[in-house]
Amino acid sequence: MKKLLEGLHRFQSGYFSSHKELFEQLAHGQHPRILFITCADSRIDPNLITQADIGELFVIRNAGNIIPPYGSANGGEGASIEYALDALGIEQIVVCGHSHCGAMKGLLNMNSLEEKMPLVHSWLKHAEATRRLVKENYSEFLEGEDLLEITIAENVLNQLSNLQTYPSVRSKQHQQKLSLHGWIYRIETGEVLAYDPLLHDFVAPHSRLLTCPEPEYVLHPSVRLHNYAPFTVPEMSPPSVSKKTPVSASVASEGNGHSEGYSHLPPEQADRIYRGSNS
Repeated sequence: MKKLLEGLHRFQSGYFSSHKELFEQLAHGQHPRILFITCADSRIDPNLITQADIGELFVIRNAGNIIPPYGSANGGEGASIEYALDALGIEQIVVCGHSHCGAMKGLLNMNSLEEKMPLVHSWLKHAEATRRLVKENYSEFLEGEDLLEITIAENVLNQLSNLQTYPSVRSKQHQQKLSLHGWIYRIETGEVLAYDPLLHDFVAPHSRLLTCPEPEYVLHPSVRLHNYAPFTVPEMSPPSVSKKTPVSASVASEGNGHSEGYSHLPPEQADRIYRGSNS
């Protein structure tokens, strides 16, 4: 606590004093440019890694950078998204996962959490789509850190899909007034990988900025940039997902009518959301 109090004094006598005009402007209202959704992990500081000024980022933080699908939970995430888009007029959303994520480690070991941390266990159920996707498509040939890295990547994509279940998000995307971005921050190197909707992989950020990325998020972790390996996704063949298979066929073995209410979404996304909310 002593360190925090000393920091407050340095802030008031140093940074605040030299930026008084900025704070006077902020007192009249906020006009952030980006909604930044990331993990509550103490090693992640959105303003630090992006070097954004105070007032430029509207931030949502929780364990595992999870956004429950619309209607599945009445928590602060949904309210914050709605406020960011409809009140603040934000036109960019970043979902940022990170290496060595404890929440994703917990997601891979849900049984051990239930008794020791029941609230964490309950919260991580909102990422069931990630857990099931990883279990059914990767766990037979990946393990340890390789499996964790895939889980982190797939979880970011699942949260981007979940965001599209929110009415405000879908409406603004349809008007081409909103773009979504998936990032992975590597703690040990300070580097960031961004999801490329054309390559279907996380790669080094580059100048090609898409205002309206593809509405589906499917990871094909076989594409690499030469001489760049800040966040190594294991070499492997892409999961066997057919883009031509309708949702009804992909879930036929589990019953009929599973895609009801998701007809406006791409097949893979509807299936993924269905699996996460009905497992």
